Amino acid sequence: MSKNSLMNTYERFDVIFEKGIGSRLYDVNGKEYIDFVSGVAVNCLGHSHPAIINAITEQSKKVIHISNYYWNTKHIELANKLIENCDHSKVFFCNSGTEAVEGALKAARKYGKLKGKEDKNIILYMTNSFHGRSMGALSVTGQSKYQKNFMPLIGGVKEVEFNNIEDLKRNFNENVCGVIIEPIQGEGGIIEASSEFLKEVREQCDKYDALLIFDEIQCGMGRLGSLFAYKKFGVIPDIITIAKALGGGFPIGAFIVNEKAEGTLVPGDHGSTFGGNPLACSVGCAILNELVDGGVIESVEEKSKYLKEKLLTLQNKYGVIKEIRGTGLLIGIKVDDPKSFMKTCFSKGLLVITAGKDIIRLLPPLNVEKEDMDAALNILEGIMQELSA
Repeated sequence: MSKNSLMNTYERFDVIFEKGIGSRLYDVNGKEYIDFVSGVAVNCLGHSHPAIINAITEQSKKVIHISNYYWNTKHIELANKLIENCDHSKVFFCNSGTEAVEGALKAARKYGKLKGKEDKNIILYMTNSFHGRSMGALSVTGQSKYQKNFMPLIGGVKEVEFNNIEDLKRNFNENVCGVIIEPIQGEGGIIEASSEFLKEVREQCDKYDALLIFDEIQCGMGRLGSLFAYKKFGVIPDIITIAKALGGGFPIGAFIVNEKAEGTLVPGDHGSTFGGNPLACSVGCAILNELVDGGVIESVEEKSKYLKEKLLTLQNKYGVIKEIRGTGLLIGIKVDDPKSFMKTCFSKGLLVITAGKDIIRLLPPLNVEKEDMDAALNILEGIMQELSA
């Protein structure tokens, strides 16, 4: 099977997957892998979940796409479900996390304009952050390795040191229209924002009348043990960006705004051809039903505790793990050579990915079974035995 027709933009593993069931993936040769990547925090219900299959099957028999010139039953239903579970008032649907970030940035810029101040257009972002690869999202991503080949990026943005309150205050003034932050930096290395820092960001936004944007694309939709990550931190943002797990593998994104921000974007300001299409929103409804009403989210903290306790035992026994990070089922383990460790896991049938400089990311499906967790832990222990021998 020739792979030469695809652009070479990814460092792909030498495997071609054909199917998946639950927390397992199978390649074209029938080899089984335990999936602790979940499509990078996307497959919250694992692979081939009946609720997702049914939603796609039934909705595709009715209507798939009609454009945003008209209302459809499914985008109304999904928007209502989201709003019922947060402290916000309106939803805009798009197709990805990056698109959600772009929309949130536009809302912040428009908010500044509506205040009657032409200079109120500065957006603050954090060091070590990641918000996407389009030009706007890339401009507020605090990692030069992603930015360096695409200069110049958009102007009117300033970097703030993550978790540094004094640096935040130094960069805040009346010209700031918005701040974008990940409650837990995923790509940056599973680094959690301190509650003190998030509270200060909220206070500064209130003081200078700016919008606070939480990027929950990786850490939201149940991964921390609550549908929205902000509820774990006690700070309510003005805008939330979500995607990934919202579709459980089907492309969909959204940004959700509160009353402060809901009047920023009006007809003509923003749009999406495929955003809110009935098929994607039907899947989103099925996902929320399983996460919230099906009890999946309720089980996350228990599974997190189990995994962390087992990982701590491995850390104490072998010394290969230097640190265990994360909340819920967004877990990171610090090792000396994460790329080599990741490749060894792959060779033994466990899929994991790296984050930051020295972190292995564990992102199992939220409904992962105990037997799959144990199987993954057994592979990890075998690798650690070899490394410590």
